[in-house]
Amino acid sequence: MPGIFTVSLDLELYWGVRDKRSIQDYEANLRGERRAIEEMLATFEAHGVHATWATLGFIFFTDVNELRARLPQDTPAYSDSVLSPYPYIEEHEWGEDDQYHFAPEVIELIRSHPGQEIGTHTFSHYYCLEPGQTADAFRADLAAAIDTAHARGIDIQSLVFPRNQGNPEYLSMLQELGIRCYRGNESAPFYTPRNQDQQNPWVRGLRLLDAYVNVTGHNTYSFEECAQSRPYNIPSSRFLRPYSPSFAWMEELRLHRIKRAMRHAAINKRLFHLWWHPHNFGAHIDENQRFLTKILSYYQQLQRRYGMQSLNMGEVSMLLEQLHAG
Repeated sequence: MPGIFTVSLDLELYWGVRDKRSIQDYEANLRGERRAIEEMLATFEAHGVHATWATLGFIFFTDVNELRARLPQDTPAYSDSVLSPYPYIEEHEWGEDDQYHFAPEVIELIRSHPGQEIGTHTFSHYYCLEPGQTADAFRADLAAAIDTAHARGIDIQSLVFPRNQGNPEYLSMLQELGIRCYRGNESAPFYTPRNQDQQNPWVRGLRLLDAYVNVTGHNTYSFEECAQSRPYNIPSSRFLRPYSPSFAWMEELRLHRIKRAMRHAAINKRLFHLWWHPHNFGAHIDENQRFLTKILSYYQQLQRRYGMQSLNMGEVSMLLEQLHAG
């Protein structure tokens, strides 16, 4: 089996940052997100790259009335009520900003491109490690996400936990609901899944440093370790941080960090998993697309030289199933 290059994107629109930022503060990213997605899809197709779009259940609907009709009865009772989107649904003054909350046409656009998988990012951007949430509420949320996708003819195979809050106690539930794989975290201590209160400046600072300097290693994975148990963990290798004018002078370091890990995966027949949010590219679209093109062009070099392949998470899980069975 050759080395594998896989990409996953957390498609969540404003719902993914609602508890952190106002629409006004993040509007540049939200306004540019659709153009960024269109350009990403064109770039993926041009370079033969397959990707998983972990899509929030809320954004499948055309408007808030359609969403309200499909809300689960059991919703998360976080100790910090700001984390729940359900009060926001009732309190927000709905109007011309629906494009920041709903995007069924974007989902169809993604499906029309080869090699693109629609996965799930839960129904409501569910936080599995926050105080107050329960296994029953998570099950109801995930079932709602799967049912919403099924209504559009989409069979969900892959999951990305919002804020990377993977809860090991919930993994058996994924399998019960038909999900074959999920994106786990890097193994370094400061990537360990944690809730909002456990995120501190040291953790964020070390992650930022690791984006530019090799602090944690290449974070590539053997297929044997990924195939050990179901549902399959297809862990993150690197978060693709968006372009920042403040760090523009470090762009070559950021690119070098990613390319070195990709090369390690290609040579050693391992897996490299790159991920980000489409809204990350909504501002500074041209700079972000140029950077992405450099990464994907390098993937093509590795493909020609070492036979590296691009597979989405669902396709990787099918390979792992063969290994597991063998």
